[in-house]
Amino acid sequence: MSELTTTARPYARAVFELAKENGTLTEWSDALSFMGAVASDENVASVLDTPTLTREGKAEAFIELCESNIDDKQQNLVKLLAEYGRIEILPQVSTLFEAMKDEEEGSIEATIVSTSELSDEEKDKIATALKARLDRDVKITTEIDKSILGGMIIRAGDMVIDGSIQGRLQKMTHALNG
Repeated sequence: MSELTTTARPYARAVFELAKENGTLTEWSDALSFMGAVASDENVASVLDTPTLTREGKAEAFIELCESNIDDKQQNLVKLLAEYGRIEILPQVSTLFEAMKDEEEGSIEATIVSTSELSDEEKDKIATALKARLDRDVKITTEIDKSILGGMIIRAGDMVIDGSIQGRLQKMTHALNG
């Protein structure tokens, strides 16, 4: 996965710079999100993995699937990625682009992993605390993971706050063995 991210980074940076220069960050964001979802689809991936399909054919097939959701510049990105056999990195390009866009707009996405659904009030309290700590607007997404046993894990950019019971048990085990 990290190899795909490393490969995707220069493409995401180039697209971001182009979109920023042309004032089309939102349009590119929407298109990349759509293309990333299409590229992630198992049926699309199996079609694109067909050995008899040329790289040009893969680009044409992908563009046809995306049809009215992408413009000429976005189609050129697909053609470029296909030329180098990299259509599969579109989800990572989208993710990296969104992070750059959030940075440009002074916001950050935080993911909260907990054992149960959080109330809107809990999400708001966490968002307010993170905004004060990071001095940026915070977009909250949530995930449910019963394996953490209780508490929560908060990820925002490079910051990870592990307040899960599982994380605490691992720290205690490490301290006792260390």
